Amino acid sequence: MGAAPSWSQEGAVFSFCSRPPPCSASTQREPVLRGGASSRLAIPMRITSRTRTIAFFITLGATLTAVAIFLNVSWIIYHSRSIVPLILGIVFFAAIIAGLVVYTIFIVREIKRNERQDSFLNAVTHELKTPIASIRLYLETLQTRPIDEAQRREFYRIMLEDSERLLGTVEQVLKAGEARHLTHKRNWQEINFGAVVTETLELARLRHHIAPELLRFGAPPKDDLIVMGNPEELRTAVFNLFDNAVKYSGGNKDIVVDVRTPDIDTISLSVRDQGIGIPRPELKRIFNRFYRVQNPATGQVKGTGLGLFIVRAVARRYGGDAFAESSGEGQGSTFTLTLPRVYRA
Repeated sequence: MGAAPSWSQEGAVFSFCSRPPPCSASTQREPVLRGGASSRLAIPMRITSRTRTIAFFITLGATLTAVAIFLNVSWIIYHSRSIVPLILGIVFFAAIIAGLVVYTIFIVREIKRNERQDSFLNAVTHELKTPIASIRLYLETLQTRPIDEAQRREFYRIMLEDSERLLGTVEQVLKAGEARHLTHKRNWQEINFGAVVTETLELARLRHHIAPELLRFGAPPKDDLIVMGNPEELRTAVFNLFDNAVKYSGGNKDIVVDVRTPDIDTISLSVRDQGIGIPRPELKRIFNRFYRVQNPATGQVKGTGLGLFIVRAVARRYGGDAFAESSGEGQGSTFTLTLPRVYRA
């Protein structure tokens, strides 16, 4: 019997275990870092540093604004009997105060944006390096050790899964770039939206190894739901909704998909889960590029912060929209994609 590779990182130390890797697709084959304490502490330390930086600039802005207001009041009192200096002083100090407030807001937003970009780079780096390392180690095992046919096939299966994961991450990044910049209607055609949703639902079940009763239709789509768009873009947006619901449902997977027509000109796709939920203040932010809700539950979920951004970008380019609803943490969530309906002549 051959040996399945396992690995840790401490001067590239590799070891082999006598048992083959488990067949369960849900089993995570993540690298284990022996010296991992520093890497686990890096992100909290960076977040703490960013928080201090934001607090510093807010304090600085508030202090300068208070000084400007004090000087303005003093100027008004000193020149209360001189109309021209009084008016000029009020206008001048008002401009200074407004500039300080705008500058402080801009700096804080830039710091937060850089923080999201750093989180995105960390997530993408992890999502790229992990499957590459796994594939390489399995290939080295196949090259250097005698492996029986059954275990060889298991290795091939795992490598294919890792390559699909790697390809999925690359496609998400590329499609996010396209969704941000494309404005023209390239390769648009009439699309049977019901067929796209049905096919994508089957793909999501297959990718995540979910039983049909855990990811199912509540209101199945009709056959005559037609939209105009690019089929590949539409499949990506729909799959991202399913993928998001599965990942953030945790162990309580009960996802219901509804395709409705709230009016004669609109098609609505709703994906409802019973997962970790979303705090109300975050409901609009989660569609921003790179944005991920910062709490312990979401920290355990792999992702780049691009999936929902792509969904909304595609929906709005097609003349629709995307939004989220949730009663709060632990209460599940519902994501809705709306698109304009067209009719065949």
